[in-house]
Order: sequence, then C-alpha cells, then structure tokens
Amino acid sequence: MSLIKKLFKGDTVVWIVFLFLCIISLIEVYSASSTLAYSVKNTYGPILRHGTFLLVGASLIVIMHNIHYKYASLLGLLFFVIALFLLGIAPFYGVRVNNAARWVNVFGIQFQPSEFAKLAMIIFTSFMLGKTQRSDDSRNKAFWIIMIVTGVFALMILMENLSTAILLCVVVYIMMFLGRVNSKKLVLLGGGVLVAIFLFMFLLKVVDHAPGLPRWSTWQNRVYGAELKVTDPDFKIVDKNYQESNANIAIANGRFLGSLPGNSTQRDFLPQAYSDFIYAIIIEEMGWFGMLVIPFLYLVLFYRALVIARKCVKIYPMLLVMGSALMVCLQAFINMMVAVGVFPVTGQPMPLVSRGGTSTLITCIYFGIMLSVSRYGNPEAEIREQTELDEEDEPLNRQAMDTSSEYGV
Repeated sequence: MSLIKKLFKGDTVVWIVFLFLCIISLIEVYSASSTLAYSVKNTYGPILRHGTFLLVGASLIVIMHNIHYKYASLLGLLFFVIALFLLGIAPFYGVRVNNAARWVNVFGIQFQPSEFAKLAMIIFTSFMLGKTQRSDDSRNKAFWIIMIVTGVFALMILMENLSTAILLCVVVYIMMFLGRVNSKKLVLLGGGVLVAIFLFMFLLKVVDHAPGLPRWSTWQNRVYGAELKVTDPDFKIVDKNYQESNANIAIANGRFLGSLPGNSTQRDFLPQAYSDFIYAIIIEEMGWFGMLVIPFLYLVLFYRALVIARKCVKIYPMLLVMGSALMVCLQAFINMMVAVGVFPVTGQPMPLVSRGGTSTLITCIYFGIMLSVSRYGNPEAEIREQTELDEEDEPLNRQAMDTSSEYGV
C-alpha cells in the first residue's frame, strides 16, 4: 500500500475515473476492432497496440503528476512548436483519409497535429491569463494575443478537421471567461462567431461546390445529409447516412441489458466502431449500464476538476485544470451525441476509451496536469502531503539514529 501511495498521488477520484475508463476501453476496443484484426490477420494485434498506448499513457500520468504544474509552461512551449510544424506540413505530406490530412507520418509513426495544438493552447491560454490578472489593460492585451494565436491554430486545423477547430475555440472561449477577460469583448466575440456560424450553414445549404475546399461536400452531408429517419417507411441506408444508420441499429440492438461484450453485430458494419462510434457499440453490448456509466464517469471527472479548481489560490493552475477537464469532457460528450444521432458526425474520438495513439497519450497528459494541480495548486494539500512524507520517513530516521548510537557515532 505504501508503494501505491508513493506512485499514485493527487486526487483519488481522478485516478479512479482513469482506471475505469481504461478497463472499459480495453474491453470495448477488443470487441469493436474485429474488422481491424481481420484486415491485419492478427487477432490480438489491435488490442495489444491499444493496451501499449494506455500503459505508456499511464506512465506519462505518473511522471506528470509528480512534476509541479508550474513547469507545464515548458511543456506547452514544446507542443506549441511541434503543433506548428506538423500542422504546417500536414496539407502537403499528411496521410489522407476521406479527403482529410489529419495525420502526419514521421519515421513510420503517425501523429495527429491537432491534438498537440489543443494541449498547447490550453497551457498557453492558462499562462497568458495567469500572468495578466493585475490590471484590465494587461488582460485586454492577453485577450488579443490569445485571439490571434487561437485563430492561427484554428485556421490551420479548419480545412482538415472542422469539428476540432470549433472545439478548440469553444474551450479557449470558456477559459477566457473563467480568466476574467472583459465581458463586453466576450459578448461581441460570441455574437460575431454566431453570425459566422449561421452564414456558414447558409452557404452549406445553397452552395453545391466550393473550389479549394475538398471537404465541402463532406460537411454538407454531415449537416444536411440525413433527411429521413430510420423509423420512416421510405428510409434507405445509403452512403450519406451509412454511419448514422448503423449506429442507430447498434443502439436499438442493445435494449436494456445489452448483448454483453464480444457479441456486437454492428461492429462488422459500422465504420470506426472502435473509435468515432465506440459509444454505440458500448450501448449495444452493455445496454443501459453502458449508456449511463460512460457519461457518469466524465461528469464525475468534470466535478472533481471543479473541486480542484476551487481550491487553487492562483489563476494559472485553476485554468490549467479547468481547460484540461473541459477539453476531455466536451470531446467525450460530442462523441456520445454523434453516436446517438443528436449531433452531426464530427470524427471526434472518445477520450481514453476510443482506440487511438496521439489522442490517448495527450488525454493522459491532461489527466497528469489535473493531478499535478490537485497536488501543488492547493497549499493545504501540499502541506498535508509533506506531513505524510515526513511521517513515513520518521521510522527510518529513528532507525538511523539508533544505529549511530549503537556504534558510538
């Protein structure tokens, strides 16, 4: 037990949520990746890869939560440079899937640049707002700097991954609100964004083709493609509604108790069953239990982030933990809403649960940041932890003193 306490410090509930999400992920990714296993002719290949990423991610959490959160700014700078480089080369050298170059292959390893950009922006926004709380003028300067940097990243991500660009902007916007940026500026910014969204939706409706935007038709299909519901008598499964239709069938098959893990039928028909639509497979196999326990875990995580943030005495750690929790939880709920047909298909994986490489590792870094803040962002917790360490070392010190006395030292 003493070894466990030494390795796994910080907020216990966050660790428990991480553990449960990992267990569910291993079970469901193994079940949902049957088509992937068949394509590579290796039954255990996909799950061993995923398990390795989870293990490496857990190691990252252990490392991160033992490092004071103030050093996160150095990590943010590193990811800032990596994100700019990878996003810059992605349109030219990226791996294209469905007309989108979301991955970059470096020495045989695929990276998702947008994941680095999201983490870099959370740390950068927290740092800028944390350093500019002394006056309104400094906060105003920080607002414009954050706006420019976020805009650059969003534009670089936009063409290949619209949903991620929107998610990034939403999280940064909420962080600026929490960071006490002038409310008038935020209202004007929010109003301008809403006008831009309505204009974009209108153009999607009336413009059939946009030169230079290969994903224009993909956006149209995802927003306006599903005209009929599965329950309509004239409904047919076609390319435009293929993913949503098979997700609905998987959810309907789940009923109350589910078909139990390993017994999904739609995993062989649903594209990205182990990633973008894993929540539909979870409901099919775990029924109402899976449908409720997944959102419950993310809500618990967000609640614990609020508790940790309220105990922080500085803005910087408060924004770090809230930004990390917002990114993880918002992405999770977008994934769930897509699976149940409430939200257009976005391609957002479920953090920590979906099969992934870069996404899994970056999500683990978010957990590491939250745990680091829970340890060092609250002076009371830091003092309590130091007291516990002193109590653990006391028997060793006493033994050393007794040994010294015995030999007359």
